[in-house]
Amino acid sequence: MIFVIDIGTTRVKAALFDDRGTCLNLGATDLSPSGQHSFREIDAHLWLDALRELARKILGGAGRESARAADVLRAIVVSGNGPTILPIDTQGEPLASAITWLDRRALHESEEASKALHYPLDAAFNLPKILWLRRHEPVLYERAAYFVSCPEFVIGRLTGEWTTCLPNQGYTRIVWDMAAISALGLDAGKFPRFARIGEVVGQVSTKAAVDFGLPARVPVVMGGPDFFASLLGTATVAPGRTCDKGGTSEGINLCSSKDAGDVGALLVMPHLVEPYFNISGVISTSGAAVSWFKENFLPSKSYKDYYAMAATAAPGASGLVFLPYLEGERSPHWDPDARGTFIGFGLHHDLAAAGRAVLEGTVFAMREVLEVMESAGAYVEDMRATGLPALSPVWNQIKADITGKRVMVSTFSEPELAGCFAIGSWALGDVPSLAEASEQVFVPAHVFEPNPATVGLYDELYSIYLESYRKLAPLFSAVAGIQRRLGLSQPGLSQSGLSQSGLSQSGLSQSGLSQPGAGEEEP
Repeated sequence: MIFVIDIGTTRVKAALFDDRGTCLNLGATDLSPSGQHSFREIDAHLWLDALRELARKILGGAGRESARAADVLRAIVVSGNGPTILPIDTQGEPLASAITWLDRRALHESEEASKALHYPLDAAFNLPKILWLRRHEPVLYERAAYFVSCPEFVIGRLTGEWTTCLPNQGYTRIVWDMAAISALGLDAGKFPRFARIGEVVGQVSTKAAVDFGLPARVPVVMGGPDFFASLLGTATVAPGRTCDKGGTSEGINLCSSKDAGDVGALLVMPHLVEPYFNISGVISTSGAAVSWFKENFLPSKSYKDYYAMAATAAPGASGLVFLPYLEGERSPHWDPDARGTFIGFGLHHDLAAAGRAVLEGTVFAMREVLEVMESAGAYVEDMRATGLPALSPVWNQIKADITGKRVMVSTFSEPELAGCFAIGSWALGDVPSLAEASEQVFVPAHVFEPNPATVGLYDELYSIYLESYRKLAPLFSAVAGIQRRLGLSQPGLSQSGLSQSGLSQSGLSQSGLSQPGAGEEEP
């Protein structure tokens, strides 16, 4: 058996698989934000609490098969959100809240680091955040024994081994390397050794076994950043396949046979599966935009009610266009000052139209990312949707209609966990390659084809969407400046600073990967 855990931004998921890929038990728990600005910072103890809770539920709650897991558990695989940075002491205790990937306080540091290193570094990446800590929290910087990200922290607490996940050498710019650390004058001793995805980092220590309710001496495998688990769980391991990782944000990752070069607006890195490349773009607030709309305008309704309401509005939302830039935007604009906007409101619009426009706006952003990929010479065949948004048929159909691409949803509702299982089975030598392990865990349950009847309307609205950002960008910058002066908006900086120490399916897939029932509604 293999126990897998994926630590997302807003919730933590875990599952127990047998060696054939059958899911014996599946669970999730929500995280609570530690600050006023929803998950820009988070108390890392929440990740540990979630692991304790899920280990107890999953390893002790699936009947006879799960009850004997302590005797037959072969590996634990951990993946998690990022780029997220957490300072810890020599005992692995957090010295402050983790600065999550949503936090963009390190804008000035990213600009300085980019000039010093002669390549672009976004404020969300690891090194700018650590530079920010050195400048603004010097005592905290000095006290830190190590800087780790989310999955590395949990793995370290399980094994006592501190590492940094480096998927392959091409990712040093996002993570770090010794040359960059030296050039920026950082303390090399605070940066743990590298570990690759699929590497057995260590074994569950006796202390951790007692603490988390896990069997001791079980190998713990590096699952790395959760988007890699999504790639594997959706079999995005052949050219043309695109993983649409939905959630608070939207990660679009295309497997390409060619190096698209310096696209600028996107990231081009070596794929986990050689000799391919991974072309990626991230939309900052997709699920977050939906959550924002529901919580503010439909607070007493469920997400299921929200989707049903949006489905009553006609395609095109009666000519209403939404720009989903509620926390700035990353790909392809990389504009921290961009702001959410409705274009075209009239007296004839109602909540259903506005709710549908929010869904459509997130997909216009996805289409823009896909078009940049294709303009660089890449080929996009399909989209493989993951995350809770993938459980919404209306959202999936909108994705197909606006992008013009087939959208597929896996039989198993949690591709990140399926990807972790693929990593574990490869690490244990059960399959010869990650690609083969990935192909075995993905079977489409639902396929959404583009509706030809909506092509003309969506093309017209998409043109308005593109032109709206171009014309409003200077105003976004001016408004963001005013908001910052009023203390209402600072890119990624919480007002409190660093806090010391957030559809039911069942059955057996053709590949043998199955799951028990799971109930989720949030995006």
